[in-house]
Amino acid sequence: MSTRIVRSQTPEEDELAKKLAELSELEMELAERELQLATLTSELHSFEQRYLQIVGARYAQLDELHAQIAEARLRQTPDEPRAKQSAAKARARARESAESAEEAMERSPSPVFERSEAVKRLYSKVAAAVHADLASDEDQRVRRTRLMAAANRAYEDGDEARLRDLLREWESSPEAVEGVGPSAELIRTIRKIAQIRSRLETIELEMERASESDMATLKARFDEADDEGRDLLADMTAELDRQIADAREELARGGDQARRE
Repeated sequence: MSTRIVRSQTPEEDELAKKLAELSELEMELAERELQLATLTSELHSFEQRYLQIVGARYAQLDELHAQIAEARLRQTPDEPRAKQSAAKARARARESAESAEEAMERSPSPVFERSEAVKRLYSKVAAAVHADLASDEDQRVRRTRLMAAANRAYEDGDEARLRDLLREWESSPEAVEGVGPSAELIRTIRKIAQIRSRLETIELEMERASESDMATLKARFDEADDEGRDLLADMTAELDRQIADAREELARGGDQARRE
C-alpha cells in the first residue's frame, strides 16, 4: 500500500490565492467603471457637438445681429460713451460666438451616442488588460497609456475591429507575460490591487465632475423633456429663430431711420 504525500501550501501561496481572487473581482469592477466613464464622456461629447452645431450656430447669428444693432446706434450717437461700450461688448461677444460656431461646424455631425454590447464587452476587456495604472514601471506605463488612449478613441468611434486589434496586440506583448514564484507574484498582486483601488477612486471623481458639468446639466434637461414627449432642441431652435427675425427687423428699422435722417 502506497502512501501519497500531498504538499501543503505555504503561507505565501495561501495568501496569494486570496489576493488573486480579490484582484480578479477588482479587475472586473475596474473594467465596468472604465466602461461607464467612457460612455458618459462620449455621450456628453456627442451631445455637445449636436448642441453647438444646431443651437450654437443660431446664437452666433443672433449675437452678430445684436452687434450690428449696437454699432448702428453708435453711428447715431458717436460721442456717447455708453454706446461705444455697448458696441464694443456686443462685437466681442459676436466674435467669440462666431469662432465657437465655426469650430463646431468643422467637426463631423455627431449622432446620438450608442454602442453595441459587443463593442462594450471588448472595451471592458481592453481596459482591464492594459490600463496604465496597472503598470509596474515607467516604460510599461507609457505603452499602456498609448494603448488605453487608442482604446478610448476606438470606443467613441464604435470601432470593434480596432478594439480587437488592440487586445491582440497586448496579449501578444512581453508585458502580458506573468512572472513565476509565489512570493514575487504575491507582491505584484498586492501592488496591482492597490493600483486598481486608486484608479477606482479617480474614476469616481472623474464621473462626479462630468456628471456635474454644465453640459451634463443641459443634457439632463433635454433628456427629461424627451421623456415627457417634448423636443427641447426644436423648442430652443424655434425661439432663437424668432429672436433672430426680431433682431433683423430691428436692424432694418434702424437702417431705414438712418437713411431718413
